[in-house]
Amino acid sequence: MSFPIEHKIVIAVSSSAVFNMSEAQGVYDESGLDAYRAFQRSRLDLPFKKGVAFPFVRRLLSLNALYPTQQPVEVVVLSKNDPDTGRRFFRSCQHYNLAIQRGAFLSGSSPHPYIESFNASLFLSADKQDVQAAIKAGLPAGMVLPTEAEDDDTETELRVAFDFDGVIADDEAEKVYQATQDVDCFNREETRRASYPHNPGPIQKLITNISFLQRLEAEKSADHPKPTIRVAIITARGAPSNERFVTTLNAWNIKVDETFFLGGIEKKRVLDILKPHIFFDDQLKHLESASRTVPSVHIPFGVANGA
Repeated sequence: MSFPIEHKIVIAVSSSAVFNMSEAQGVYDESGLDAYRAFQRSRLDLPFKKGVAFPFVRRLLSLNALYPTQQPVEVVVLSKNDPDTGRRFFRSCQHYNLAIQRGAFLSGSSPHPYIESFNASLFLSADKQDVQAAIKAGLPAGMVLPTEAEDDDTETELRVAFDFDGVIADDEAEKVYQATQDVDCFNREETRRASYPHNPGPIQKLITNISFLQRLEAEKSADHPKPTIRVAIITARGAPSNERFVTTLNAWNIKVDETFFLGGIEKKRVLDILKPHIFFDDQLKHLESASRTVPSVHIPFGVANGA
């Protein structure tokens, strides 16, 4: 049976999200486009070093081995780079056994308008302006942040961590807090609306599709007793605003493995123990310290980002 397209996990990535292209970028900044292209051509068989999103992409693609007929995961590249860089990108993918076959190299044009063309539930890029333009257009996108985290090639489990408000849910509650800077007011409003689910946020489709894949994996638990995907939500909320959080996830039929209601405690304290392979948050203040040790993605959505 073919895998339903609405549940297929399609991730779009820029070349600089998967691989570290800082050396090539330095050539472009110092010497211009022609020198950059010559640099890439001269290094076609030299693989790029791993980038911020590499651990997430590698483990996500490995899930296809559990479902060889359906192949429920696909990663495509959407890049501002030119075809010469595209050749080196795909050769680097082959070197690291990343099964990425589809994509677009647009020689300077913005790639985010093509997110929907590939049915992507997320676009990862290191280009701040392109990510902001995607979010403004109502498209799911996040900016990867520099990190010193190292990937353990021997580890097969995929751990994904999300913030809640402004990421998988909309920023309705965040607007209340930003307007008042009063936690008690925030809690009263969330308690009053505890039975009303939030509207989806910018990457709600991603966690929905991952959750669907987790349910399939649970059905195969006899063959694979140890889950390969763990999903956590790490939120600054505490009780009693947890009630509406649960109402929302239940309405979306999403179950997560771990939930942390931190009530304002620094998220890095949890992230350093959980060690997710990627963490999504809409507020840079939560990511500035965490991103040094955890691959992190900023979702520039909503009132927390001046929208």
